[in-house]
Amino acid sequence: MLFPYTYVPHQMDKMQAFIDFIFHEVWCKAPIGLVFHPDLFEGNPDLKAVMSEFGFSSQAAERGKTFYNDVKAIYELFAPLLVNEIDQFKQWYQGNNDIEKVCANTPTVELARYADIAATHSDLSDQLASFFKGLYSQSLLGLVTLKEKIGDIDDHYKTFVQINKSGKCPFCGINDLLGEYQSKRDAYDHYLPKALYPFNSVNFKNLVPACHQCNSSYKTSKNPAYTSKDPAGAAQRRAVFYPYTAVPYAIELQVTLQHHDIANLKPANINLLFGPATLEEKIDTWKDVYGIEERYKAKFCRENDGQYWLTQVLDEWQEDGRQPTDFLKTLARQTQSQPYAECNFLKKAFLEACQQIGVF
Repeated sequence: MLFPYTYVPHQMDKMQAFIDFIFHEVWCKAPIGLVFHPDLFEGNPDLKAVMSEFGFSSQAAERGKTFYNDVKAIYELFAPLLVNEIDQFKQWYQGNNDIEKVCANTPTVELARYADIAATHSDLSDQLASFFKGLYSQSLLGLVTLKEKIGDIDDHYKTFVQINKSGKCPFCGINDLLGEYQSKRDAYDHYLPKALYPFNSVNFKNLVPACHQCNSSYKTSKNPAYTSKDPAGAAQRRAVFYPYTAVPYAIELQVTLQHHDIANLKPANINLLFGPATLEEKIDTWKDVYGIEERYKAKFCRENDGQYWLTQVLDEWQEDGRQPTDFLKTLARQTQSQPYAECNFLKKAFLEACQQIGVF
């Protein structure tokens, strides 16, 4: 990830607060033996109003009824659990929602996938999957009864881009994000995929706007927290950039070209070196999940990107009596202040590589 987002508190965070209450105050207390009823939600009046509407109103939408029935079904599956089993679920819940520590690969964090839960609680894993995979959906979040309490996802996005003003996707630095002056918005990616992980599908620290290529073409349902399986079939935990970190960092890129014929440049003729070494594991994860090397090399090989950048140096500037070195000095200043405008961070690295092999 080239740069982090600033986290933006919003009314939508209330939906995760509802889930926190349901988990800790309802499901984890199910072994007490109370019959499932909206009174179980007495400690959260807004949530109780939602559950009463979804569970007992004749006007309740079908999606609301499903929400109520799923919460009830999970409550009943939690009821026979032993104290140590409840404690295990609490550790999993906390781990899956401590996104920053998950990203840092903190050893004490217990991260739980549906597959991990299914190993000992198959029926419960299936019911949790049914509930959490469908939780982040307009068919539910857009229901008036719920929307009145938690706000609107489009308003969250509008507030988000008013604070995060770069206008560029931080996962690639190439593509624009739809902004505050546009009527549409980009999708929120579940950083830890909701297809794999329970408990965090409406946690906005796990929801990050991403461009269509990063979200739908490259990341899809890749798991940033684990490596791909090795030949023995085992996957290992790994560190990954936390999208909302407050700790500043900068990714370095050095490009090396293997021949001078830029017009016939192919990806195989390009080597990329990323740094700094202190971020190596996170950079490796980022490259793997978002196909970074493939995408950057493709951009260098395109006529309207890499070849055009070279044309700017060799033709346009020299026609004005200026030298390529002057272009690079100007570009270095622009990259310092606006690294992602016009892909300056890629342009600079590519043209420096051209200069190193004597293209100009």
